[in-house]
Amino acid sequence: MKYLFTLLAVGILFTGCKDEGKNNQSENQINKNPYGEEKNVLEADSASIDIQPISHATAAVNWSDVTFYIDPVGGAEAFKGIEKPDFILITDIHGDHMSIETLEALSLKGTHIIVPQAVKDEMPEEMNDKVRVLENGATTRVLEFYIEAIPMYNLPEDPESHHPKGRGNGYVVERNGQRLYIAGDTENIPEMKELENIEIALIPMNLPYTMTVEDAADGVLAFAPKKVIPYHFRGQDGFAEVEKFKNLVNEGNKDIEVEILEWYPEREEE
Repeated sequence: MKYLFTLLAVGILFTGCKDEGKNNQSENQINKNPYGEEKNVLEADSASIDIQPISHATAAVNWSDVTFYIDPVGGAEAFKGIEKPDFILITDIHGDHMSIETLEALSLKGTHIIVPQAVKDEMPEEMNDKVRVLENGATTRVLEFYIEAIPMYNLPEDPESHHPKGRGNGYVVERNGQRLYIAGDTENIPEMKELENIEIALIPMNLPYTMTVEDAADGVLAFAPKKVIPYHFRGQDGFAEVEKFKNLVNEGNKDIEVEILEWYPEREEE
């Protein structure tokens, strides 16, 4: 009988420890993030991600208490009334993505500027203390955000193309499980189609610089973000048919929200 009581006591102790371990794990899960380090995940972030279009490829993003700019061009006046950026993402060296004059005109004290090496090479030395170079496939952390550089390039791969592989960056910005994909100037590349768990995606579609609306829709259907926003859709022959893009996406997956924002005031006047 004494032996039986001992077994029961050990069993209760073991069960209690096991249940306590389960509770601790559910309350404070430890996950490996894509950047090779451990981070605590309490629950998915429910903060809204507000995309404020400025023009073409330029936007301000308000994510809870943080503001960051994507490819700021247009001078300081383009950002009048918008919060000072906590960080800036620049995708490529072309004038519709990188403007040294705009950066110099903005108030950037304490602002981190994330760029590919090709952009860094074009920047003045006095900005070196603000600039952080991120190459394709590399990651960094700014404040509570994890930023991964995603390749962006034209197909077929050609060093003489508008956007050769390795020069520019798309970005995945993540905080607490929410992930925003900024595609940059890219075509329907494998690296885009392999993305997972994207909350919002900014996708370009203009010829001859990026891709057709059909290719853009095909890529989006492959990685199925919760929401997709067409941007960078003015090409040599005018504006891409973003309504057609929306129809193609929703015909393929009705659960993907397609939001069309006002990137071009002149388009609204047509």
